[in-house]
Amino acid sequence: MENNYTERELHAPNGMLALIVCVALYVLAILITITFPHILLFILAILWLCVGWIPLLGLKVLKPQEALVLTLFGKYIGTLKKAGFYMVNPFCSAVNPAAKTKLNQSGDVDTGAKSLLVNPQAAQAEAMASKKISLKIMTLNNSRQKINDCLGNPIEIGIAVMWKVVDTAKAVFNVDNYKEYLSLQCDAALRNIVRIYPYDVAPGVDTTGDGVADEGSLRGSSEVVAERIKEEIQSKVADAGLEILEARITYLAYAPEIAAVMLQRQQASAIIDARKMIVDGAVGMVEMALDRLNENNVVVLDDERKAAMVSNLLVVLCGNKDAQPVVNSGTIY
Repeated sequence: MENNYTERELHAPNGMLALIVCVALYVLAILITITFPHILLFILAILWLCVGWIPLLGLKVLKPQEALVLTLFGKYIGTLKKAGFYMVNPFCSAVNPAAKTKLNQSGDVDTGAKSLLVNPQAAQAEAMASKKISLKIMTLNNSRQKINDCLGNPIEIGIAVMWKVVDTAKAVFNVDNYKEYLSLQCDAALRNIVRIYPYDVAPGVDTTGDGVADEGSLRGSSEVVAERIKEEIQSKVADAGLEILEARITYLAYAPEIAAVMLQRQQASAIIDARKMIVDGAVGMVEMALDRLNENNVVVLDDERKAAMVSNLLVVLCGNKDAQPVVNSGTIY
């Protein structure tokens, strides 16, 4: 994309001084029309009373972290960025194509048309404020998406993206609607990165692109995945004058159609790992018991009795229920 516009900060005169001058001229014009001192002054006073309100259209008020992109007869002349009261060319018009776009994000929530219809003054204030571009840090929460991971398993994932406008001219003129553009690029970047990773660690999967299998996964490498998503989004929205500050995964789960099956798989894997740990511990305890019996010469067992003892100990140690003792009243031979 060719960057045709770069932000130029506009330094406008103080609006309070201009307001005082206009009001003073109005008062003077009224006095002249009443006293009628001279025909020429009378004509000038009448003209000022008719058109003197036009300069007042150039009065602009900006709050902290707000910007106003101004054009004059279709030509970009500059951006007001500092908070204050300013006087600009009354024929300038503010431009913000994303004024009515409401995203699911902080500081940009639709208040509803009903309240604006009830209060016309609020509607007018909303229309004036909509032309201003917020320079605050915003948090975009796009809807959860269903995406297939690198193994083809459908998952649902959601992200939160912290962003702000850093170049108002690019945001207004380089793209049609910078809010919608950001939202679409977040969705595209999320799909591009998620399809590289498996949901959980899987053998033989290369997520870094170096040709070597690694243990990267969406669940275990969430910070790495989020950083890659941030870089992917930033590379796409730089020409729109936006800066991505941070991206975080807010929701991650298997899709409902396979969630139950994957849960059973995880449970089976956990049971196998637990059983393996139990068996390893049981074998070590049996070895320790046999070694202690041999060291202290408590009892001498042949191979058959040792096998029986090992079997009984493993049953007791590896069983998932309490063992029932059996008292042997006869000889073991």
